[in-house]
Amino acid sequence: MTESPLIRAILNRLRLGNYQELQTPFRVASVPFEFTAALRGQAGRAHDLILLVDTTTGDADDRNAERVRQRVEALSRALDITRSRLVITVILAGAPLLGDIEGLSATCRVLFVEGLSIDSDGNPIDELAKNLLEDRIRLLLPLDLPEPVALEGGGGLAVEQLIRSLSKDVNQELLQALIEASNKGEDSVTTAAAAALTYELTAEEQS
Repeated sequence: MTESPLIRAILNRLRLGNYQELQTPFRVASVPFEFTAALRGQAGRAHDLILLVDTTTGDADDRNAERVRQRVEALSRALDITRSRLVITVILAGAPLLGDIEGLSATCRVLFVEGLSIDSDGNPIDELAKNLLEDRIRLLLPLDLPEPVALEGGGGLAVEQLIRSLSKDVNQELLQALIEASNKGEDSVTTAAAAALTYELTAEEQS
């Protein structure tokens, strides 16, 4: 299937967000699944499975909410069978779907991308279109923080002031471990916190 400009624009942006495109159809539990496109997250988003559905120029099954829901539910069951931890997000790209959208939303996270000005190469035609695209898939994109700046009145960078404000009441080794882990994503923070807690409990038992 030829990619529409809108699908191409979404794929381009997700690739920049460190998502890797999967060949379609792809198989789960020996069952083939066909969507307009599919991507897997990397690093801190390794559990994200993104499915794109072209609701304007796609096949008839892509323009009917019930058919899309049936495919997503079948995929969800296949993932359960394989005990996969993947979390499904469906991006409906183009015209509103005919049928029950709420039924689809009960199965997975659903994002809508429509009404954008995109050129034939899949590039937003201006800054407004680019911002609208990013707003509609913001949940899937890495958080871009501005360059650190000193707070008004001096006193150093905001993160430095946060560390100092916690220094009296928080274990410094734990604080530093969590700050370092935060650069690698949510899973790394959870792992670091669990490791620190396990260490403390073990130390108490041995004392």
